[in-house]
Amino acid sequence: MSTTLIKGGRVITATDDYVADIFIEGETISAIGKNLNVKADKEIDAAGLLVMPGGIDPHVHLSMPFMGTFSSDTYETGTRAALHGGTTTIIDFVLQTQGKSLQHALDDWNSRAKGTAVGDYSFHMAVTDFNEDTKKEIQHFVEKEGITSFKTFMAYKGALMIDDRQMIGLMQEVKKQGGMVTVHATNGDMIDYLIAKHKSEGKLAPIYHYLSQPEVTEAEASSRFVDMLDYTGCKGYIVHLTCEGALNAVRDATKRNQNLTVETCIQYLVLDASLYENDFEGAKWVMSPPLREKKDQATLWAGINQGLVNVVATDHCPFMWEQKLMGKNDFSKIPNGHPAIENRMELLFSEGVNKGKISLNKYVEVASTNAAKAFGMFPKKGTIAIGSDADIILIDPNEKHTLSVKTHHMNVDYSGYEGWELTGKVKTVLLRGTVAIDNNECFVDKGFGQFVKRNKVG
Repeated sequence: MSTTLIKGGRVITATDDYVADIFIEGETISAIGKNLNVKADKEIDAAGLLVMPGGIDPHVHLSMPFMGTFSSDTYETGTRAALHGGTTTIIDFVLQTQGKSLQHALDDWNSRAKGTAVGDYSFHMAVTDFNEDTKKEIQHFVEKEGITSFKTFMAYKGALMIDDRQMIGLMQEVKKQGGMVTVHATNGDMIDYLIAKHKSEGKLAPIYHYLSQPEVTEAEASSRFVDMLDYTGCKGYIVHLTCEGALNAVRDATKRNQNLTVETCIQYLVLDASLYENDFEGAKWVMSPPLREKKDQATLWAGINQGLVNVVATDHCPFMWEQKLMGKNDFSKIPNGHPAIENRMELLFSEGVNKGKISLNKYVEVASTNAAKAFGMFPKKGTIAIGSDADIILIDPNEKHTLSVKTHHMNVDYSGYEGWELTGKVKTVLLRGTVAIDNNECFVDKGFGQFVKRNKVG
C-alpha cells in the first residue's frame, strides 16, 4: 500500500480552516495533525497552498445524445478535463428512452463509462416514461445499483418531459424507496408556444432562444415542483436554478418549513443574457435555462450565502462549433449546452472567494460537500477527514492565469470564457490517494475512474 504525506498546507473544509499535515495510506486519509512524524513513499510540500476536498460536479452530460448528435466530451476527455480543473467526482444523467426500461438506459451509459472514465463518477436516473413497469425498477436502482436520485423534466415535450400525474407517482415511489427526485423546472408548454411564435414571425437568431424562456417559465415550474414535493413528502432537488423568480418559490417554501436542495451553475453566477446579442456568436451560450440578467446574478450569490442555493455545478454539455451551426438559421436547432467542467472550480474561486462574495468555507461547501451530502456520498467524498477518500486538491490562491481554448482539456473547439483572467490556480489533484494532476500534467489513465455507489437519501 503506497503512502503520501501532504505537508504544511492550509486545510479548508466546509467547517474548518487550519494548517496541518495529511497522511494518506492507499486510497484514504489515515491521519491529520501538526508535524506528523511519519515516513511516506511520497511527500508533497503544500506550504502557502490551500488544501481542499476534490470538487464534485453533480450535473454533467458526457457523450449525451441530443438532437441527432452527441455532446463532444466522452467519459475519458470529460473526466480528465474535470480533474485538471480540480473536480474529482462527477454525476452524469442516464436518460431513459420512452417505451424502454430504466435498466436498458443504464446498460447503455455503463457501456460508455466503464473502463474509460479517468475520474470517479456516478449516475442520476432520468425518468422520461413513468409507468407501472418503471415503478417496479426504482427499488432495484436504489438498493442494488446505488443510484438514489431520479431526474425529471418539465420541458422537452415528446422527448424527455413527463406530466404532473407521472411526477406525483414517481415522487411517491421514490420517497418509499429512500431516494430523491431532481427536476429541470421550466414550463415546457409555454416555452414551446413561444418558440413557435418567434419562428412564425421570422425571429430566428440566438437571442430568441432566451426570449422563448422568460423568467416566468422557470418560476412557475419551480413553484409547481415545490408544491408537489410538499404534498408527497419526497426529498427534492432543483437543478440549474437561474433566476430570482425561481428562488423566490424556494423562499416561499421555507415558510411552511419545507426543506429542499437547490443547485445553480457557474455560468449563471458570472455570465448574463447580453451575450445573446452578439449575432450567431451567442450560440456558444445557448443552454436551457438560458443566461439571465444581472439582478439574477445578485440573487444567486445572495442565495448561496443565505443557504438557499446549496450547490454550484456546471450542466457541462459541450458541442463543437460545427454542431452549434446546425442552428445557424433557426435558434431552435442549436444544440443546448456549454463547456465548463474544467473551469468551474477556478472560476468560482476567482469570482467568488477572491472578490469577497463567498468565504473559503462556503466555497468548499457549494463546490463539493453539499453535493456529497445531498447525493449519499458523504463522508466518503466531499470532505478531508480520517477515513474519507483522499480526493484532495491544492490551490495556489494567488497565481494568475487566463482561460482559453488554447490551453483547456475539454474536447470542444471554443471556450465560453475565452480570455478571462483568473486569480487562483489548481496545482495538484489527488484522486483516491494517487496524484492525478500535477502542474498541468495528467498521471492517471482512462479506466482509473471508479463508479461511486451511493447511499439512500430519503
